[in-house]
Amino acid sequence: MSQKVLLNSKEVTIILHRLACQLIEKHLDFSDTILVGIQPRGVFLAERLKQILENEYQVPEISLGYLDITFFRDDFRRTDKPLEANKTQINFIVENKKVIFIDDVLFTGRSIRSALTAIQSFGRPSEIELLVLIDRRFSRNLPIQPDYRGRQVDAINGEKVKVSWKENEGEDAVYLITN
Repeated sequence: MSQKVLLNSKEVTIILHRLACQLIEKHLDFSDTILVGIQPRGVFLAERLKQILENEYQVPEISLGYLDITFFRDDFRRTDKPLEANKTQINFIVENKKVIFIDDVLFTGRSIRSALTAIQSFGRPSEIELLVLIDRRFSRNLPIQPDYRGRQVDAINGEKVKVSWKENEGEDAVYLITN
């Protein structure tokens, strides 16, 4: 097994600021916009973007929620081990709001399809966008593309992209892992 650094801590920080600026360009006023981190790994990215937007760009009161898609996945019954759901935490009305799904890696698109189904339980958004740190563009099973992407990675199926966050693994970095 080999591990190659795709993004180091400094590059991750630069990309997070670029993504935050792109969100500001498109949304300017976030009063009708909601950030939704897709559980489990999109939450770290969503929280970090919220901090940057509020603390460094003075965007006031950004709504942030967490969406668990475990039981909305089309493959959740295809495993022998019992699934443990993460926590959904959406404490606001989604009806007629602009929702931005946030996830660390866009791979097959199945997680996003599941999120599209799951969010309907909270109302009907006026618009849904997708922000990802890493877009594995040649791995799609569904016609889903990000509106905002940090980095595009051409990884073949045997390769895995691993995103590490300071809050979780002690460092900000993105690795390409080959078996």
